[in-house]
Amino acid sequence: MASPKVTGDMHKIQRVILPPVALTLMIMFSAFTVIHSSHACRQLYAELQVLEASRWYLQEDYSRLLLEHSTWASHHRVEQIARRELGMTAPAVTDMRVVTQ
Repeated sequence: MASPKVTGDMHKIQRVILPPVALTLMIMFSAFTVIHSSHACRQLYAELQVLEASRWYLQEDYSRLLLEHSTWASHHRVEQIARRELGMTAPAVTDMRVVTQ
């Protein structure tokens, strides 16, 4: 069995040493947490930059495709293809019939 003096000294040592050690450990944990979150933030920002560049290129392609679509689907082009490739012509006014109910 430990003598009362030794036990009292142990409690004194625990009261004196334990708080600074605990505080140091908490500070270290906090520092590593800050480092980790800063690194994660930088990684996510880099990924955001890549995604924004990709979005910009996709938007540019989409605009080009819309322009191409409107060119290919224009009434003048459809009429030219209908006349040239399909041999279609607009009906004469005498060939038109109005249907009423």
